Amino acid sequence: MSRLTRPLVAALALSCGAVPPARAAAEPPLSALTLTGPERTIFSATRDACDGADVPDASARAFRDASGQIVVFGLHYRNRALRGPDFDSLKIDCRVVLDSGEKSDPALYDDRSWITATWTEDGTNIAALLHHEYQANEHEGRCRSKVYLECWYNTVTAAFSRDGGLRFTRATPPAVVAGTPFRQEEGQGRHRGFFNPSNIVGDGRTRSFLASTTGWDRPGSDQEAGVCLFRTERPEDPTSWRAWTGTGFTAAFPDPYRKTVKLADTCKPIAPFPAPVGAVVRHRGSGAWIAVFMAAKGGAFPESGFYWSTSRDLLSWDMPRLLLAGATLYDDPCKAKGRLIAYPSLLDPEAKGRNFDDVGEAALLTFATLRLEGCSITSDRDLVRRPVAIKVWP
Repeated sequence: MSRLTRPLVAALALSCGAVPPARAAAEPPLSALTLTGPERTIFSATRDACDGADVPDASARAFRDASGQIVVFGLHYRNRALRGPDFDSLKIDCRVVLDSGEKSDPALYDDRSWITATWTEDGTNIAALLHHEYQANEHEGRCRSKVYLECWYNTVTAAFSRDGGLRFTRATPPAVVAGTPFRQEEGQGRHRGFFNPSNIVGDGRTRSFLASTTGWDRPGSDQEAGVCLFRTERPEDPTSWRAWTGTGFTAAFPDPYRKTVKLADTCKPIAPFPAPVGAVVRHRGSGAWIAVFMAAKGGAFPESGFYWSTSRDLLSWDMPRLLLAGATLYDDPCKAKGRLIAYPSLLDPEAKGRNFDDVGEAALLTFATLRLEGCSITSDRDLVRRPVAIKVWP
């Protein structure tokens, strides 16, 4: 396979892995998740890909379109969808719904973009959040270094579809959901920005998602690294998203190329996440929120693998617990045994909402498996699923 960038989260692991886990809410646990069956392959890159861009490279996101078909994203920066009448019948659609322009001007926000979240009310009009990487090391004169992480400038941007996800377009000028209060710099020296938004979840009139930031130091605006919670009542308006500051949802992170940024706006990181949140869902019976994410061994995490945490309000979460052990993209591939696991998500085929942001007593843990050759992560990847039983205490 060709044209593959470094794995998306392999780089992000380095940006987040050094962030110590924040303190979680006290015991007792709010929920129990238990794997109840073996892996089943949903998509295999070596078997099913349309071209070399089709590899699982983000957490799976799903919605039902207006015809009742399920649409799933979670592949690479040449964005294609899996479609089917149910989760047992998903097949890749080789139409590119959103391509990446690999343009050298960072103000265009069209270098490499992954569809990492979607929201729809009617199955026809779809709002999408994009993980956009400006890889300055790939553009002559844009970075003093040729090292990927020393040149990485990341932004959460938006795209829209008016035909049920068959084609997404970007606004002109670009629609920035969360950007740094400074522009990309030739000598920045480290990875910076907002990245890896979770899925979007609904709660009454509000919509929310979690996104990670590397943080930054700026006079009057010192942003702590961690995971930020964003909220809006108008997901179709990218400028309406605001992040939690510790006292309210008032922090805005607009496009630094088109607006003078008010440096005082910062978000308050949400504990206990040491890295991007793979997915958040709401338990139908109790109203509790369940988040899944991956973590490397260390600190609050006794083993590497996928963990879950539970919350009543999206702000205070209980202590993470291990769901599936295994070497992840945050681990040294040289010490792993044959494969890595990455990009967890929870999807309930019986979800009541069109956006699969709710679960019942069972769901599917979906994730990617990545085959290793020695110390190298290959593009031989599968999107797989395992059934999970869910219990939430009142």
